Amino acid sequence: MAEQRFMDIAAELRDRILSGELGPGDKVPTVKELAASYRCAGATAQRALGQLAVEGVVRTSPRGTFVADEAPVSMTPAERAGLARRTGSVLTDGESVVVTAAELIVPPLYVAEIFDLDHGDQVVRREYVVGRGKARLMLAVDWFPAHFAALVPDLLSTAPGKVHGLLSKVLEATGRAPTYARDDMHAREADQREAGHLGIPPGAPTLAGAHRWSDEDGMILYGEWCLPPRLTLSYQTDPGGAVERYGQPTPE
Repeated sequence: MAEQRFMDIAAELRDRILSGELGPGDKVPTVKELAASYRCAGATAQRALGQLAVEGVVRTSPRGTFVADEAPVSMTPAERAGLARRTGSVLTDGESVVVTAAELIVPPLYVAEIFDLDHGDQVVRREYVVGRGKARLMLAVDWFPAHFAALVPDLLSTAPGKVHGLLSKVLEATGRAPTYARDDMHAREADQREAGHLGIPPGAPTLAGAHRWSDEDGMILYGEWCLPPRLTLSYQTDPGGAVERYGQPTPE
């Protein structure tokens, strides 16, 4: 029970930092304040702060515990997609995004197969980098069916002002809603393109992955992403069974 308790406290504090409620340099509640707030033992509260310190999310000093200046914490790309659907933006407070490509292209074979395309068919490809301050948090590429571009022309724009609310516009304009979602993750080395965007050496370790959103009519969004080293990735799961996505259980 104590093990789960300190993890829950750490997760809630991490979420407050990730959302921007607690910003870089802000003082984190003390052990005594956490123990009173969560009605737990001081040792449990201390373990929660210790966990965040190990992750590099907070720093300690004789004056107390503070949010790290460049807290290396990020959401999963799938969570960002969910955030965009709820709020209209893939960003949390303090984050920025640079769209480096937005185009209609003939995709690689594996992407064509995911979208069940005929030879030579096109898709929308959007590449972007998410950052916070000087830190680069994620390089991502999102793929959409080509006809979405006619319904939402902003899909082919790299203008910063066109990013906010884009996914919500896509779902509204197409009348589509995801009923199935899947995430895949794996560790590997960053290639030259990824390293350049993330500001890391080629061959540096990275966590890479992909997420898919679909409905009965087919693929809505296929996204690929990679994260730089020394980044804490935080997300919640359902320990009682399959992960829920918008009310639909993810198939095994």
